[in-house]
Amino acid sequence: MRFSVIIPVYNRPDEAGELLESLAGQTFRDFEVIVVEDGSALPCKAAAERYAGALSIVYHAKPNTGRSDTRNTGMTLASGEYLLFFDSDCILPPRYFEMLVKNLADNYADCFGG
Repeated sequence: MRFSVIIPVYNRPDEAGELLESLAGQTFRDFEVIVVEDGSALPCKAAAERYAGALSIVYHAKPNTGRSDTRNTGMTLASGEYLLFFDSDCILPPRYFEMLVKNLADNYADCFGG
């Protein structure tokens, strides 16, 4: 797996669903998605299950411990070469990973952000 997309979620099932929809529409497909539910009263499990056929996706629920610990939990579940963190309110353009792979091939980096 080239990329592991880690999504910490707290009470944002609709936003998480929109992000998952944008991930399902990617032109480059060598990535996994790890949704870590941080003790939400409004879980996004149904949204994650809706995209189980379109994405390599793991849904993990845990008690509320905050965003940082939730991201760390996602990292322990990840198998990708690169870890990418997206908040649940992100929406990616369809060629996001395609362009990312091209840019990493042209300008290799151990890590990146932005």
